[in-house]
Amino acid sequence: MGINKDQVQGRVKEAAGKVQQAIGKATDSTTQQVKGIANTVGGTVQAAYGDLKQNTKDNAKDPERKPG
Repeated sequence: MGINKDQVQGRVKEAAGKVQQAIGKATDSTTQQVKGIANTVGGTVQAAYGDLKQNTKDNAKDPERKPG
C-alpha cells in the first residue's frame, strides 16, 4: 500500500484549514474561519479521493486483498 499525491496534498490542506480556522477564531475573523472550513473540507475530499485511488490501484494488483 503506497501513498499518492492526492492523499498527501489533501491532508496538508486539511491541516492548514484547521490552523486557518483557529487563527480566524482567535482574531475574531469570520472570513478566515469560513476560508479555513472550506480548506478543511476541500482537503478532506481530496484525501478521500486519494485513498480511493490508492485502494483501487492496490486491489487491481491483488484482487484477493481485503479492503481497508
